[in-house]
Amino acid sequence: MDFNMAKKNIDLIKHRKKYFVFTIAVVLAGAILLSTMGLNLGIDFESGTRVDFMSEEPLTEEEIENEFAVVGLEPDDITLAGENNEQASAQFIGFLEEGEVTDIQGHFEDVFGSEPNVSTVSPQIGRELAINALIATGLAALGIVIYVAIRFEFLYGLAAITALLYDAFLVISVFSLLQLEINIPFIAAVLTVVGYSINDTIVTFDRIRENVKKEEEITSFDHLAGVVNNSLLQTLTRSLNTVITVLFAAVAIWLLGSEAITSFAFAIVIGMIAGTYSSLFFAAQLWLVWKYKVIEKERNKPVSEAEES
Repeated sequence: MDFNMAKKNIDLIKHRKKYFVFTIAVVLAGAILLSTMGLNLGIDFESGTRVDFMSEEPLTEEEIENEFAVVGLEPDDITLAGENNEQASAQFIGFLEEGEVTDIQGHFEDVFGSEPNVSTVSPQIGRELAINALIATGLAALGIVIYVAIRFEFLYGLAAITALLYDAFLVISVFSLLQLEINIPFIAAVLTVVGYSINDTIVTFDRIRENVKKEEEITSFDHLAGVVNNSLLQTLTRSLNTVITVLFAAVAIWLLGSEAITSFAFAIVIGMIAGTYSSLFFAAQLWLVWKYKVIEKERNKPVSEAEES
Protein backbone atom coordinates (compact mmCIF):
# COMPACT_ATOMS: atom_id res chain seq x y z
CA MET A 1 0.00 0.00 0.00
CA ASP A 2 1.34 3.39 -1.03
CA PHE A 3 0.91 5.94 1.75
CA ASN A 4 2.99 8.64 0.04
CA MET A 5 0.12 11.11 -0.32
CA ALA A 6 2.41 13.95 -1.44
CA LYS A 7 2.73 12.33 -4.87
CA LYS A 8 -0.99 11.77 -5.32
CA ASN A 9 -3.24 14.17 -7.22
CA ILE A 10 -5.91 14.71 -4.54
CA ASP A 11 -7.73 18.00 -4.10
CA LEU A 12 -8.60 18.46 -0.44
CA ILE A 13 -9.57 22.10 -0.86
CA LYS A 14 -12.38 22.05 -3.42
CA HIS A 15 -14.89 20.66 -0.93
CA ARG A 16 -14.07 23.23 1.77
CA LYS A 17 -17.64 24.64 1.79
CA LYS A 18 -18.98 21.17 2.49
CA TYR A 19 -16.51 20.83 5.37
CA PHE A 20 -17.70 24.15 6.81
CA VAL A 21 -21.37 23.16 6.47
CA PHE A 22 -20.70 19.78 8.09
CA THR A 23 -18.78 21.40 10.97
CA ILE A 24 -21.50 23.98 11.60
CA ALA A 25 -24.16 21.24 11.48
CA VAL A 26 -22.26 19.19 14.08
CA VAL A 27 -21.92 22.22 16.36
CA LEU A 28 -25.63 23.04 16.07
CA ALA A 29 -26.58 19.42 16.77
CA GLY A 30 -24.28 19.43 19.80
CA ALA A 31 -25.80 22.66 21.09
CA ILE A 32 -29.30 21.15 20.80
CA LEU A 33 -28.18 18.02 22.65
CA LEU A 34 -26.62 20.02 25.47
CA SER A 35 -29.66 22.27 25.83
CA THR A 36 -32.14 19.38 25.86
CA MET A 37 -30.34 16.34 27.31
CA GLY A 38 -27.65 18.12 29.31
CA LEU A 39 -24.64 16.35 30.81
CA ASN A 40 -24.52 13.34 33.11
CA LEU A 41 -22.34 14.89 35.82
CA GLY A 42 -20.64 12.49 38.20
CA ILE A 43 -20.06 13.13 41.87
CA ASP A 44 -16.78 14.83 40.97
CA PHE A 45 -18.91 17.82 39.91
CA GLU A 46 -22.09 17.26 41.91
CA SER A 47 -22.56 16.54 45.57
CA GLY A 48 -22.61 12.82 46.17
CA THR A 49 -21.26 9.81 48.00
CA ARG A 50 -19.16 6.93 46.70
CA VAL A 51 -18.86 3.54 48.40
CA ASP A 52 -15.87 1.37 47.41
CA PHE A 53 -15.53 -2.21 48.60
CA MET A 54 -13.97 -5.57 47.72
CA SER A 55 -15.09 -9.18 47.80
CA GLU A 56 -13.28 -12.50 47.65
CA GLU A 57 -15.84 -13.68 45.09
CA PRO A 58 -16.85 -12.11 41.74
CA LEU A 59 -19.57 -9.50 42.12
CA THR A 60 -22.56 -8.62 39.95
CA GLU A 61 -24.57 -5.40 39.75
CA GLU A 62 -27.73 -7.24 40.77
CA GLU A 63 -26.02 -8.65 43.88
CA ILE A 64 -24.77 -5.22 44.89
CA GLU A 65 -28.19 -3.63 44.37
CA ASN A 66 -29.74 -6.33 46.57
CA GLU A 67 -27.23 -5.72 49.37
CA PHE A 68 -27.92 -1.97 49.32
CA ALA A 69 -31.66 -2.68 49.28
CA VAL A 70 -31.21 -4.47 52.62
CA VAL A 71 -30.20 -1.13 54.19
CA GLY A 72 -32.91 0.74 52.28
CA LEU A 73 -30.73 2.43 49.64
CA GLU A 74 -30.54 2.38 45.83
CA PRO A 75 -27.24 3.39 44.12
CA ASP A 76 -27.41 5.76 41.15
CA ASP A 77 -24.46 4.05 39.47
CA ILE A 78 -22.44 0.86 40.01
CA THR A 79 -18.99 0.21 38.55
CA LEU A 80 -17.23 -3.17 38.67
CA ALA A 81 -13.46 -3.53 38.44
CA GLY A 82 -10.69 -6.05 39.04
CA GLU A 83 -9.69 -9.12 37.09
CA ASN A 84 -12.80 -11.06 38.17
CA ASN A 85 -15.07 -8.14 39.11
CA GLU A 86 -14.13 -8.53 42.76
CA GLN A 87 -13.99 -4.75 43.25
CA ALA A 88 -17.02 -2.46 43.12
CA SER A 89 -17.87 1.20 43.44
CA ALA A 90 -21.40 2.45 44.09
CA GLN A 91 -22.28 6.12 43.65
CA PHE A 92 -25.13 8.10 45.17
CA ILE A 93 -26.11 11.55 43.96
CA GLY A 94 -26.61 13.68 47.05
CA PHE A 95 -25.48 13.32 50.65
CA LEU A 96 -25.98 10.18 52.68
CA GLU A 97 -26.85 10.75 56.30
CA GLU A 98 -24.37 9.68 58.97
CA GLY A 99 -26.72 6.89 60.07
CA GLU A 100 -26.99 5.59 56.50
CA VAL A 101 -23.21 5.52 56.16
CA THR A 102 -22.94 3.61 59.43
CA ASP A 103 -25.55 1.09 58.24
CA ILE A 104 -23.65 0.58 54.95
CA GLN A 105 -20.31 0.04 56.68
CA GLY A 106 -21.76 -2.39 59.22
CA HIS A 107 -23.76 -4.42 56.70
CA PHE A 108 -21.03 -4.71 54.06
CA GLU A 109 -18.41 -5.60 56.68
CA ASP A 110 -20.65 -8.46 57.81
CA VAL A 111 -21.29 -9.66 54.24
CA PHE A 112 -17.88 -9.18 52.60
CA GLY A 113 -15.55 -9.28 55.61
CA SER A 114 -14.09 -5.78 55.23
CA GLU A 115 -15.38 -2.30 55.89
CA PRO A 116 -16.10 -0.31 52.69
CA ASN A 117 -14.48 3.04 52.00
CA VAL A 118 -17.08 5.83 51.94
CA SER A 119 -16.14 9.19 50.41
CA THR A 120 -18.35 12.25 50.04
CA VAL A 121 -18.14 15.30 47.78
CA SER A 122 -19.96 18.40 49.04
CA PRO A 123 -21.79 20.79 46.68
CA GLN A 124 -19.14 23.44 47.28
CA ILE A 125 -16.29 21.09 46.36
CA GLY A 126 -18.22 19.97 43.28
CA ARG A 127 -18.63 23.56 42.11
CA GLU A 128 -14.95 24.29 42.75
CA LEU A 129 -13.89 21.23 40.74
CA ALA A 130 -16.14 22.25 37.85
CA ILE A 131 -14.82 25.83 37.89
CA ASN A 132 -11.20 24.62 38.09
CA ALA A 133 -11.80 22.28 35.15
CA LEU A 134 -13.15 25.16 33.05
CA ILE A 135 -10.25 27.40 34.08
CA ALA A 136 -7.71 24.68 33.19
CA THR A 137 -9.27 24.21 29.76
CA GLY A 138 -9.46 27.97 29.19
CA LEU A 139 -5.85 28.56 30.21
CA ALA A 140 -4.70 25.74 27.93
CA ALA A 141 -6.60 27.29 25.00
CA LEU A 142 -5.29 30.78 25.77
CA GLY A 143 -1.70 29.54 25.99
CA ILE A 144 -2.06 27.77 22.65
CA VAL A 145 -3.40 30.90 20.94
CA ILE A 146 -0.60 33.07 22.32
CA TYR A 147 2.10 30.58 21.35
CA VAL A 148 0.80 29.99 17.84
CA ALA A 149 0.24 33.72 17.27
CA ILE A 150 3.85 34.47 18.28
CA ARG A 151 5.38 31.45 16.57
CA PHE A 152 3.41 31.87 13.35
CA GLU A 153 0.85 34.67 13.02
CA PHE A 154 -2.47 35.63 14.56
CA LEU A 155 -4.60 33.98 11.84
CA TYR A 156 -2.87 30.65 12.46
CA GLY A 157 -3.65 30.94 16.16
CA LEU A 158 -7.27 31.90 15.54
CA ALA A 159 -7.81 28.99 13.15
CA ALA A 160 -6.10 26.57 15.55
CA ILE A 161 -8.18 27.57 18.57
CA THR A 162 -11.39 27.40 16.51
CA ALA A 163 -10.52 23.81 15.57
CA LEU A 164 -9.66 22.97 19.19
CA LEU A 165 -12.98 24.30 20.44
CA TYR A 166 -14.71 22.15 17.83
CA ASP A 167 -12.81 19.04 18.97
CA ALA A 168 -13.61 19.59 22.65
CA PHE A 169 -17.23 20.48 21.90
CA LEU A 170 -17.71 17.35 19.78
CA VAL A 171 -16.43 15.09 22.58
CA ILE A 172 -18.73 16.79 25.09
CA SER A 173 -21.68 16.50 22.67
CA VAL A 174 -21.11 12.76 22.17
CA PHE A 175 -21.01 12.25 25.94
CA SER A 176 -24.25 14.23 26.21
CA LEU A 177 -25.89 12.09 23.50
CA LEU A 178 -24.85 8.82 25.17
CA GLN A 179 -25.31 10.22 28.69
CA LEU A 180 -21.89 9.00 29.74
CA GLU A 181 -20.59 10.24 33.08
CA ILE A 182 -18.62 13.48 33.16
CA ASN A 183 -15.86 13.22 35.77
CA ILE A 184 -12.26 14.24 36.38
CA PRO A 185 -10.81 11.55 34.02
CA PHE A 186 -13.07 12.99 31.31
CA ILE A 187 -11.51 16.44 31.77
CA ALA A 188 -8.07 14.81 31.51
CA ALA A 189 -9.19 13.13 28.28
CA VAL A 190 -10.38 16.45 26.79
CA LEU A 191 -7.07 18.13 27.63
CA THR A 192 -5.21 15.16 26.11
CA VAL A 193 -7.27 15.52 22.93
CA VAL A 194 -6.47 19.23 22.85
CA GLY A 195 -2.76 18.41 23.09
CA TYR A 196 -2.81 15.86 20.29
CA SER A 197 -4.98 18.06 18.08
CA ILE A 198 -2.83 21.17 18.41
CA ASN A 199 0.29 19.11 17.76
CA ASP A 200 -1.21 17.88 14.49
CA THR A 201 -2.40 21.38 13.57
CA ILE A 202 1.01 22.92 14.30
CA VAL A 203 2.77 20.41 12.02
CA THR A 204 0.31 21.20 9.23
CA PHE A 205 0.59 24.96 9.70
CA ASP A 206 4.37 24.78 9.81
CA ARG A 207 4.43 23.07 6.41
CA ILE A 208 1.95 25.61 5.01
CA ARG A 209 4.12 28.47 6.23
CA GLU A 210 7.26 26.96 4.69
CA ASN A 211 5.57 26.44 1.32
CA VAL A 212 4.01 29.93 1.31
CA LYS A 213 7.45 31.45 1.88
CA LYS A 214 8.72 29.69 -1.24
CA GLU A 215 6.19 31.58 -3.35
CA GLU A 216 7.36 35.02 -4.44
CA GLU A 217 3.79 36.32 -4.64
CA ILE A 218 0.33 34.86 -4.18
CA THR A 219 -1.43 35.78 -7.41
CA SER A 220 -4.90 34.30 -6.82
CA PHE A 221 -7.04 32.28 -4.45
CA ASP A 222 -6.41 29.15 -6.51
CA HIS A 223 -2.68 29.78 -6.18
CA LEU A 224 -2.87 29.94 -2.38
CA ALA A 225 -5.29 26.99 -2.33
CA GLY A 226 -2.79 24.93 -4.31
CA VAL A 227 -0.05 25.71 -1.80
CA VAL A 228 -2.29 24.72 1.11
CA ASN A 229 -3.43 21.55 -0.66
CA ASN A 230 0.16 20.46 -1.34
CA SER A 231 1.05 21.14 2.30
CA LEU A 232 -1.87 19.03 3.50
CA LEU A 233 -0.87 16.14 1.24
CA GLN A 234 2.74 16.37 2.47
CA THR A 235 1.65 16.06 6.10
CA LEU A 236 -1.30 13.69 5.57
CA THR A 237 0.75 10.51 5.91
CA ARG A 238 2.29 11.70 9.16
CA SER A 239 -1.14 12.67 10.54
CA LEU A 240 -2.68 9.31 9.64
CA ASN A 241 0.25 7.36 11.10
CA THR A 242 0.02 9.30 14.36
CA VAL A 243 -3.73 8.98 14.86
CA ILE A 244 -3.89 5.30 13.87
CA THR A 245 -1.08 4.43 16.28
CA VAL A 246 -2.80 6.20 19.17
CA LEU A 247 -6.18 4.73 18.23
CA PHE A 248 -4.82 1.18 18.51
CA ALA A 249 -3.96 1.80 22.17
CA ALA A 250 -7.08 3.85 22.96
CA VAL A 251 -9.49 1.35 21.38
CA ALA A 252 -7.79 -1.53 23.22
CA ILE A 253 -8.21 0.28 26.56
CA TRP A 254 -11.80 1.21 25.68
CA LEU A 255 -12.82 -2.35 24.80
CA LEU A 256 -10.66 -4.36 27.20
CA GLY A 257 -9.86 -2.00 30.09
CA SER A 258 -11.69 -1.70 33.39
CA GLU A 259 -14.94 0.24 33.57
CA ALA A 260 -13.22 2.97 35.57
CA ILE A 261 -11.20 4.15 32.54
CA THR A 262 -13.37 3.12 29.58
CA SER A 263 -15.01 6.57 29.38
CA PHE A 264 -11.54 8.17 29.36
CA ALA A 265 -10.43 5.92 26.50
CA PHE A 266 -13.69 6.47 24.60
CA ALA A 267 -13.22 10.25 24.84
CA ILE A 268 -9.70 9.85 23.45
CA VAL A 269 -11.00 7.78 20.51
CA ILE A 270 -13.65 10.36 19.60
CA GLY A 271 -11.28 13.27 20.16
CA MET A 272 -8.48 11.82 18.04
CA ILE A 273 -10.81 11.28 15.09
CA ALA A 274 -12.26 14.78 15.50
CA GLY A 275 -8.77 16.29 15.87
CA THR A 276 -7.49 14.71 12.67
CA TYR A 277 -10.54 15.94 10.78
CA SER A 278 -10.32 19.47 12.16
CA SER A 279 -6.59 19.81 11.46
CA LEU A 280 -6.85 18.73 7.84
CA PHE A 281 -10.32 19.75 6.75
CA PHE A 282 -11.28 22.64 8.99
CA ALA A 283 -8.38 24.60 10.49
CA ALA A 284 -6.30 24.72 7.29
CA GLN A 285 -9.34 25.53 5.12
CA LEU A 286 -10.43 28.26 7.54
CA TRP A 287 -6.95 29.79 7.52
CA LEU A 288 -6.95 29.69 3.70
CA VAL A 289 -10.18 31.72 3.46
CA TRP A 290 -9.13 34.23 6.10
CA LYS A 291 -5.60 34.62 4.73
CA TYR A 292 -6.71 35.32 1.19
CA LYS A 293 -9.15 37.97 2.42
CA VAL A 294 -6.22 39.70 4.14
CA ILE A 295 -4.12 39.45 0.95
CA GLU A 296 -6.97 40.89 -1.12
CA LYS A 297 -7.46 43.71 1.38
CA GLU A 298 -3.77 44.61 1.23
CA ARG A 299 -3.76 44.37 -2.56
CA ASN A 300 -6.77 46.71 -2.91
CA LYS A 301 -5.37 49.39 -0.63
CA PRO A 302 -4.84 52.80 -2.24
CA VAL A 303 -1.23 53.48 -3.14
CA SER A 304 -0.89 56.21 -0.48
CA GLU A 305 -2.14 53.86 2.28
CA ALA A 306 0.12 51.05 1.11
CA GLU A 307 3.17 53.33 1.21
CA GLU A 308 2.26 54.54 4.73
CA SER A 309 1.86 50.95 6.00
